[in-house]
Amino acid sequence: MSRVGRTSLVLIAIIAAGTGGYWAGRHSPALSAAAWQQMLTLTGGPSSPMASAAAGSAGPVIYYRAPDGSPAYSATPARTADGRGFVAVHASEEVSFDEKPADAPPAPAVAAPRPILYYRNPMGLADTSPVPKKDSMGMDYIAVHAGEEPETGTVKVAAGRQQQTGVRTEIAAMRALVRPVRVPGSVQLDERRIGVVATRSDAFITKVSDVTTGDRIARGEPLLQLYSPEIAAAGAQFLTELGNGGRGGTGGARQRLENLGVAPEAIAELERNRKVPPAMTWRAQRDGIVLQRNATEGMKAAPGDILFRLADISTVWVLADVPEYQLGAIRPGAPATVRIRSLPGRVFEGRIALIYPEVVKETRTAKVRIELQNPEGLLLPDMYADVDIATGDATKVVTVSDSAVIDTGTHQTVILARGDGRFQPREVKVGAQGGGFVEIRDGVAAGDRVVTAATFLIDAESNLKAALNGMTSPEATP
Repeated sequence: MSRVGRTSLVLIAIIAAGTGGYWAGRHSPALSAAAWQQMLTLTGGPSSPMASAAAGSAGPVIYYRAPDGSPAYSATPARTADGRGFVAVHASEEVSFDEKPADAPPAPAVAAPRPILYYRNPMGLADTSPVPKKDSMGMDYIAVHAGEEPETGTVKVAAGRQQQTGVRTEIAAMRALVRPVRVPGSVQLDERRIGVVATRSDAFITKVSDVTTGDRIARGEPLLQLYSPEIAAAGAQFLTELGNGGRGGTGGARQRLENLGVAPEAIAELERNRKVPPAMTWRAQRDGIVLQRNATEGMKAAPGDILFRLADISTVWVLADVPEYQLGAIRPGAPATVRIRSLPGRVFEGRIALIYPEVVKETRTAKVRIELQNPEGLLLPDMYADVDIATGDATKVVTVSDSAVIDTGTHQTVILARGDGRFQPREVKVGAQGGGFVEIRDGVAAGDRVVTAATFLIDAESNLKAALNGMTSPEATP
């Protein structure tokens, strides 16, 4: 049966019971048990919603029920067999078909009203009043209760507005600032590892080895053969001294050969074979690459002519151009990271070896030299490089994100998040910057929560509030 049908049936039963009670009160002192049982069946029994009494009891008595909840009813006051009186059921008692919870929670206590301190302008102006009033537009001033008064220098932003404006915060922390200086550079040869092959006397090139510019050579590898009359004469004199019983290391002939640039290996070969060869072999004195080849078979070489130019590339330099205004942050020995544009994905680590003591006036930059190991020979002269030079030290300082600082040029401000939507501007002293963070030397401590986004909006609102507070007339202030 539907709820409406059940309600209608109960109302009919109540009316019938009232009518029957009125009739029984005038014609019969008691109603038959059969009649009461029939009414009980219509109303759903003693545990039905109609049988439960409500808190209020007013209106005429329509019937009486047994005090123990048993299905016994009477139209007039009655008593049980043990002398207990029946309970009167009034017409005003609540009849409900909804089940009530066994333990309904108590109604919350009404908080005592807080005292009103003053009334503020509804448009946010700094005008206040100790009594209720209206502004020029007819709007009522808003009451400010105890505990709602704003803190000095603090602005409150509702949670919804914080979400709309994108307010974000972070905690100031102790960090070691490392400021990378990013500058361009290029790979250059180590000047100490460049050598040339030349003669110190007139000579004729009889043979040149099959090496060309750019080839890699090893120490001791033959480069060319040449005939020099002076070297041949010095070699003959050296052998004469050896044949006369002289010691090879004490005569003037050995010294003359060394002065003419003959290698110690070639002198040892003369001493061992006791024969002057028609041409002397010139060998490479270091591992490296051939930078220049000027020797040609059959050519005549004058003293000092460069026949080969060689370079050892196991160690190379990277020369970076550092702007003048960043030179003060760079120190010799600082670590540097080098990335070669033609070798993507490869990173080379080195250290600052030298800061050149001059500034190029056209570019206002200074050369900084970084030494790199190059065992694989991947770094070649004049390659372009991107250099990151680390500056700073390992000392940890109080830092916040760069975006947390509002810099006006004359002073710096940070917005502190005080909780519960309250924000307070705080003037700070900043120090070094690097890695997206800035050092805070005064004004903020480690652990303070600062605003990193929407700082300008909060700062503008705070400045507006301070300006309006400054225009508040003394007589308007409670």
